[in-house]
Amino acid sequence: MRKLAAAGAATLFAAIAFAGQALSFEPKQTECIAPANAGGGWDFTCRQVGKALYDLKIVPGPVQVTNLAGGGGGVAFADVVAKRNTNNDLIVAASSATTTRLAQGAFPGANQDQVRWVGTIGADYGVIAVSKDSPINTLPELFEKVKADPTSVSFAGGSALGGWDHLKVLIAAKAAGIDDARTIKYVAFEGGGEAVTQLLGGHVQAFSGDISETKGFVDSGDLKVLAVLSEERLPGEFAEFPTAREQGIEAVGANWRGFYAPGGMSDEAYDFWVNAIKTTYESDEWKQVMANNGLMPLARFGEDFDAFIAKEVADTEALSREIGILQ
Repeated sequence: MRKLAAAGAATLFAAIAFAGQALSFEPKQTECIAPANAGGGWDFTCRQVGKALYDLKIVPGPVQVTNLAGGGGGVAFADVVAKRNTNNDLIVAASSATTTRLAQGAFPGANQDQVRWVGTIGADYGVIAVSKDSPINTLPELFEKVKADPTSVSFAGGSALGGWDHLKVLIAAKAAGIDDARTIKYVAFEGGGEAVTQLLGGHVQAFSGDISETKGFVDSGDLKVLAVLSEERLPGEFAEFPTAREQGIEAVGANWRGFYAPGGMSDEAYDFWVNAIKTTYESDEWKQVMANNGLMPLARFGEDFDAFIAKEVADTEALSREIGILQ
């Protein structure tokens, strides 16, 4: 009973604190676009944050989640820019995959300045995994198999060719001593959930994703995590997963998760959403979601997040040139 009372008090406190920050805008019919099919990281971001926004009484009604897959996030980006540019009730799930595609010019005619960057809700470290029945048990084993016969291993991910899931594989492969990125076979799917389904069906041999979208499949016994691309082992229940570093492969890949909003959104609405995401991020409820799903702290909001995005795009463009994706 005391725990329930404490949780209720925390929710009430968050709502009161947010009410003090909120300005003259209040959303009417809140919508969150997940730019991929159900089951992946963007879908997770919309659904978990949407639930928290409603539970914390930051928005007046349940958040509608719309899955708008295509082009590694490009279909949703183009739709928001062209058709929903002034929608004050709309936020869109984004991540390092989004800035990767923008940096590589994969969204035709698009750039980061066409939308408004709202804030982050944490960082999600990359993983490389295989199916539970795979004879491969370590990351070095996997890349030794690639070196012996590059055609024998196909990696699946929820981002397009050259996207973040693809880049993580290339970063790890390069660290494992594979110099020619063109030898790595990568198959792109519309979201991590679809990529895992193809892995479990035996159509590919390895999976590149993030810990949050992988956890459910690990819990069900379907996936075997070979390595987490973090500096050191993650805390809590994730501590059982080895890092690439401790296996002799110096590969680190953290995927931020957050939101952008339409570029023509009013300043009042934008300030509302910046405060809304910040309040959610700082709540006890969200800290529990982070702990349950392997999200690590990363707090960037409003102008600070906008500057963070600009650096991300510039850094990713440089990396993409280094490994031959951009000329």
